[in-house]
Amino acid sequence: MQLHSTVAAVTARIRERSRVTRSAYLERLTLAAQRKPGAERLGCANVAHAFAALPINDKFRVVAERAPNIGIVNAYNDILSAHAPMQHYPEIIKVEARKLGATAQVAGGVPAMCDGVTQGTAGMELSLFSRDVIAMATAVSLSHDVFDAALMIGVCDKIVPGLLIGALHFGHLPTVFVPAGPMTSGLSNNEKSKVREKAAQGLVGRAELLEAESKAYHGAGTCTFYGTANSNQMLLEAMGLHVPGTAFVNPGNAIRDELTREAVRTVLDITKARRFAPIGQVVDERCIVNAMVALLATGGSTNHLIHWVAVARAAGIVIDWDDFSALSEVVPLLTRVYPNGSADVNQFQAAGGPGFVIRELLDAGLMHADVLTVRAGGLREYTGIPAVNTESGALQWVDAGASKDDTVVRPASAPFSTHGGLMLLQGNLGRSVIKVSAVPDDRHVIEAPCRVFDSQDALHLAFNANELNQDVICVVRWQGPHANGMPELHKLTPPLAVLQGKGFKVALVTDGRMSGASGKVPAAIHVSPEAAAGGPLAKVRDGDVIRLDATTGTLEVRVAADEWAKRELATMPEAQRAANGLGMGRELFANMRRNALAAEEGACSWL
Repeated sequence: MQLHSTVAAVTARIRERSRVTRSAYLERLTLAAQRKPGAERLGCANVAHAFAALPINDKFRVVAERAPNIGIVNAYNDILSAHAPMQHYPEIIKVEARKLGATAQVAGGVPAMCDGVTQGTAGMELSLFSRDVIAMATAVSLSHDVFDAALMIGVCDKIVPGLLIGALHFGHLPTVFVPAGPMTSGLSNNEKSKVREKAAQGLVGRAELLEAESKAYHGAGTCTFYGTANSNQMLLEAMGLHVPGTAFVNPGNAIRDELTREAVRTVLDITKARRFAPIGQVVDERCIVNAMVALLATGGSTNHLIHWVAVARAAGIVIDWDDFSALSEVVPLLTRVYPNGSADVNQFQAAGGPGFVIRELLDAGLMHADVLTVRAGGLREYTGIPAVNTESGALQWVDAGASKDDTVVRPASAPFSTHGGLMLLQGNLGRSVIKVSAVPDDRHVIEAPCRVFDSQDALHLAFNANELNQDVICVVRWQGPHANGMPELHKLTPPLAVLQGKGFKVALVTDGRMSGASGKVPAAIHVSPEAAAGGPLAKVRDGDVIRLDATTGTLEVRVAADEWAKRELATMPEAQRAANGLGMGRELFANMRRNALAAEEGACSWL
């Protein structure tokens, strides 16, 4: 299938835009790859320290036999349900490596926070920059420089982007990502949301709300909605960085451990076959475009319009929201998974999952097929569904076949929508993004007077005082990277959904984040430049009429141009400014807030 002209054009302009930075990156990668293996290039004392605690047979292999040594970077903790199964992964990996004549060591652990736990609290203000902390921790882990390959164990929101950014700074290493899969289905996401909305109205109490939440989040694995964590997994499949089809296999599934062992076999196949497929070569501009296309086709997390910009920059590739917007015009929406529909990710997997979506996109010429992946068979291998051969017990991959449920996944010839699930908005309020795939068609255009809030708590107070029972666009500012670390604002979803349910035209405009769980209320998020950096949200006043139009891609305040130009920028309330960054460890992130780039530039604190 010939590559779609828009996909080809976007890829070409990214390649040209990135020519200097990508060339410099590849030069560093090549120099690192040409060195001798770690056990040979380091001094004797260095080598002795690195392998002092290894079992004697492993020590002999890696030093005397020069066997490949795999570095494991593990994001395990047991406060993240998705990461709890990873406690035993290192031992599984070490045993499999020994069987294959190699060794493996845990190079290091990285922090991993659960946004579900910190949502609406001061801790959430550490969330975005935890990505860069994870990237740095990955670099520290691999800096021992005695590894021939690496396995990245992690799943959730900031963890995978952080691991990926860190790994790309060691781009000479063959690297495979190892997930754990989603929890089994509990209380449906729709039912959970209904209880949340009732709680926002005071119709149910804490006991009923906690019962519903506990039924929804009930076991090991990722949350079952298609948020940032599960979008991570879809994108890694589309980038060819997983064992094919491993994303959405539940932790308790009998095949799960075998997929982890297959990750060891996969990364060693690269090193032993001398197939030059280090992660820095795999992640090129075509690979990044494939990830962007997969995100749009599945209506994935808006967080990735920040994270994948940063990931690309780590590989010397420069992308922006215009690239996403151009692709969104031609990439069809192929899935309906909550919050874009009623199905959860387990139903998505059962209906065909990533294998179905990738096959449809490849067959439609919407993804680059001629890319390097961690598998010798290329991206076509990622169109299969993993299974165990009943006779041999070995892994095999079967064709995804037709959709098992066309209310969940559809072919490219009959999509849910002819354009992608995310859209760029721009106008005199700056540039922002909206997740249109979850918003009802009759809510794609909202024009109403605004209420301006300096915090999400202020909006809650107004809601509880019944001040918002009208058509209204709520502006919540001072929520960007510079202001307070750009926390997610999901606590705003229930009250705004209640107002929309009453028949009011409601929308949110903010320089903060809403991420992959952005729901049915229109939300123009990541507004850049942010208010704290002198962005136009700092000019908005109560009563200004704002138009959010997801059909034309515009976000404008209806104020005469001359009056708008004369308006002074508001400043963050002094009490809020004084309290920002204090407590819950936020002081330690002050430099990150000061140095962060804009959201559209990946909110990177390391460039």
